[in-house]
Amino acid sequence: MRLVTINENDSGQRVDKFLSKFLPAMPKNLLYKQLRNKRVKRDKKALAPQDVVRAGDVLSLYINDEFFEEKPLPQGSRGPLSIVYEDENLLILDKPAGLCSHGGDDSLLGRVQNYLYTTGAYDPKAEHSFAPALSNRLDRNTRGLVLAAKNGPAQRELNKKIKAGEVTKEYLCLVTGGLPKEEDELCHYLASDPKENKVFVTAKDHKGAKEARLRYRVLRREATRSLVAVTLLTGRKHQIRVQFSAIGHPLVGDTKYGAPKDASFAYQALCAYRLSFDFSVPSPVLGALSGKSFSLDEEPESLLGLNERP
Repeated sequence: MRLVTINENDSGQRVDKFLSKFLPAMPKNLLYKQLRNKRVKRDKKALAPQDVVRAGDVLSLYINDEFFEEKPLPQGSRGPLSIVYEDENLLILDKPAGLCSHGGDDSLLGRVQNYLYTTGAYDPKAEHSFAPALSNRLDRNTRGLVLAAKNGPAQRELNKKIKAGEVTKEYLCLVTGGLPKEEDELCHYLASDPKENKVFVTAKDHKGAKEARLRYRVLRREATRSLVAVTLLTGRKHQIRVQFSAIGHPLVGDTKYGAPKDASFAYQALCAYRLSFDFSVPSPVLGALSGKSFSLDEEPESLLGLNERP
């Protein structure tokens, strides 16, 4: 039997969600069997999967030792971080094009975790279920602003504010051709093709289809392309890239979604350049952000990677 004391980073989770993070080596079906067999208790009372843990709770786990793993220290991903803003709860980062948000030998998340470990803000050995995470992600070849929470309360609050639409994400992009309107809203239903790592426009009743919406405003027209500001109204994978492609104006350099090769651009011409925070309900954890905006203040050509190479 092991005793586990719930801390602030664990607090507020369902028991099954907490245990799945705390005991990643345990298969899900076995985890639920342990709960059914009353092998997880609080104050001598067996817990159900939907019960919520709170800071200060002491859980008694009657579970075999083989499922308790020592948390590894952050490895690799020691590359630089471009920090736009930092406080005790979160980071706002400028992710370069060419760097993955997650996964691989080097990623933005790996760099964040290593940075927080080396600065003493994160100790994986002291945590049961929490690890610093990104609250929004960008495609590998898209530059821009990414939010990273340093602790559990900030992570939960940030995700809640994003879901409520109280964090506005704005992009710059360069599209092929001249858009028919100076301003417009695009709305499509999108579905994913995991094998191709692509998204496609589909009918509303297609299995797995999700609505994607954005607003755009043309900032500048050129002979063969248009500089556009985009505000996301939903958060869907590749939604800017696939929606402009769907109306016949793929992003410059985005050969994945139908644009011709352009030697001037190493990647699709897209940058998440501004984040704005407008909270309808005050947030004790994120209060320092309320009413503020953070931008990458460079020329569009620089933000979009003109003449850069991988």
